Amino acid sequence: MKVILILLITLSPLCLSLPNGLGLTPPLGWNSWNHFNCNINEDVIKKTADTIVSSGLKEAGYTYVNIDDCWQKERDTNGKIIEDKVAFPNGIKALSDYIHSLGLKFGLYSSAGDKTCQGRPGGLNYEEIDAQSYTEWGIDYLKYDNCYNEGISGKVRYPKMRDAIIKAGGEKQIYYSICSWGEEAVPSWGADVGNSWRTTGDIADNWQSFIDILDKQQGLEDYAKPGAWNDPDMLEVGNGGMTTVESQAHFALWAILKAPLLIGCDLTNIKPEDLAILSNEEVIGVNQDKLGIQAKRVIRTNTDTGFLDIYAGKLRNNTIAILLHNRSGVKQNMTATFADLGFEVNGGNVRDIINHVDYGFVYTKFSADVESHGVVMLTLHQYCLTGDKDCNKTFLK
Repeated sequence: MKVILILLITLSPLCLSLPNGLGLTPPLGWNSWNHFNCNINEDVIKKTADTIVSSGLKEAGYTYVNIDDCWQKERDTNGKIIEDKVAFPNGIKALSDYIHSLGLKFGLYSSAGDKTCQGRPGGLNYEEIDAQSYTEWGIDYLKYDNCYNEGISGKVRYPKMRDAIIKAGGEKQIYYSICSWGEEAVPSWGADVGNSWRTTGDIADNWQSFIDILDKQQGLEDYAKPGAWNDPDMLEVGNGGMTTVESQAHFALWAILKAPLLIGCDLTNIKPEDLAILSNEEVIGVNQDKLGIQAKRVIRTNTDTGFLDIYAGKLRNNTIAILLHNRSGVKQNMTATFADLGFEVNGGNVRDIINHVDYGFVYTKFSADVESHGVVMLTLHQYCLTGDKDCNKTFLK
């Protein structure tokens, strides 16, 4: 086996985040696209919102209910966007009010182009008119896509909507999600414009798509911070294209990478095992850690049937998150040697946060059997970092 160690390097923030006070932890919620595509209507959205509450997902932290493409129909003579009155007979404002009455937040979709990806009216050159409508409707989240962009740089198009939202909103600001498909090295400038930015094209409901997108997150860690997040696209958990083991890996990796956790399945027909994955409050807790440090892949081992990867990232309260990811075709025994994780740590209290199992104090390293395509996700608590004055040195051995 060939083992590659990847050193952790702490860099200073690369740019200032959008100063709207939103997204201090990655957003949690639901989006209509991955399952419903254009087959959306008022009833679907209301039933989903009701299910987020009744299923316990709201209590677990999921708050955003986001409509993707196909809600809009046309513009009136003044340029104001008009919703599809067949699908949304009571209008977007009434739907927004209903979702807010449940203690949830409401999101919409548009594109920084002449049209949306499904050919509906886009927002290019209508930024101030649309931002005013979104504010009047009480919108909390805007996903802004990249279709029909007329070849205009995203560095020009996306700030126009940012500025329009700020101007229209006053004290009421909107979480701004840039869906620029990773183009133009968006992580290097996205934090000045939006609260999150897509790092790749769209995800599909299969293992290979998940892996392809995962690999493209490597090296983006230092751009993420409170208020500004790398976005590898929405979750496919519950849509049926991956096994339960693969879905668990998908969710855990998005969590440790501090990605927005936006459910993309039909929650009214979700399987119990998928709901359990999405509801795991300890895994969600890693994603929502207030330090906002995106974990890094620190070790890669190449086997005959695939990579064995280890991720690690710092959390609050003298804790690090560790994830063992078996990408090979067979079950593998994997070992995380603490001294190789990039921290000055040789031991701590270890907990399996997927299965809620405490292993007590563990010195030097931790080993576990990991299913093919699966993960083991751990927290390591009470460890010592160089320079920590209050660290209990008796934990080192």
